[in-house]
Amino acid sequence: MFSGSLVAIATPMKPDGALDFAAWSALIDWHLQNATAGIVVGGTTGESATLTDDELATLAERACSAVRRRIAVIAGAGSSSTAATVARARRLSELPVDALLIVTPAYNKPTQEGLYRHFAAVAEAAAVPIILYNIPSRTGVDLLPATVARLAQLRGIVAVKEGFAHIERIRELKRLCPPDFAVLSGDDATAREAVLAGARGVISVTANVVPRAMAEMIAAAARGEREKAERLDSPLANLHHALFLETNPIPVKWSLERMGLIERGIRLPLTELDPRHHATLTSALREAGALQG
Repeated sequence: MFSGSLVAIATPMKPDGALDFAAWSALIDWHLQNATAGIVVGGTTGESATLTDDELATLAERACSAVRRRIAVIAGAGSSSTAATVARARRLSELPVDALLIVTPAYNKPTQEGLYRHFAAVAEAAAVPIILYNIPSRTGVDLLPATVARLAQLRGIVAVKEGFAHIERIRELKRLCPPDFAVLSGDDATAREAVLAGARGVISVTANVVPRAMAEMIAAAARGEREKAERLDSPLANLHHALFLETNPIPVKWSLERMGLIERGIRLPLTELDPRHHATLTSALREAGALQG
């Protein structure tokens, strides 16, 4: 279930910051039509830090209703508090989601033992599978492969989204974890090589704007077709980087608005994309086939 190109989907908002449920439904339909293997609701790209628990639950419930088990729906449930994460995991487990994505606690910088106990507590409380999420550049803490391997022995912990963008990290995770434990790339720029090295797929930002292209590239890499995967990834290379010209999801939301898929809406403290980046991002979108003309 947790393989292929999964999208860390952006959360559509109105200019005043209110959730745009019509655009949410349309985005999900678009991904269903364009080979996306799963939708991560309320991840980093979904502005998880500014969503209330009620908003997150509503988005996840609506995604489940729209998808109807055709692809995976994964809800982001992490926070910097173990007690709050446990409570959120229990609530979201009552929905028909396929898994919960739990990010390492940000700011408080726990030890590896603290990380182990945090994720173990969440796994004990949840009624659905857990995907660990390691993104040191956002959280300030690195969930090391040895700790992931310990956690992989626990009931319900089935995968890791690894955002540390080094292929040797993927190889080490594959070496230390059980064969049925899924390693997923969390970095679009290195996702092709990660899958060629044994990752099962990617939880992608780029898939927000070119879902079919990402799905085809990841599928080729999963089959071990290096030359084809490189050829499919080449037009996307500049986009992988351009979507991080400013803090994610600022560029991706600007791109989706430019493509006519959402309105202009983002919540403070994030702001709209600086105009000096418009030409660079537009060029990358055109090169990737997301914009015509």
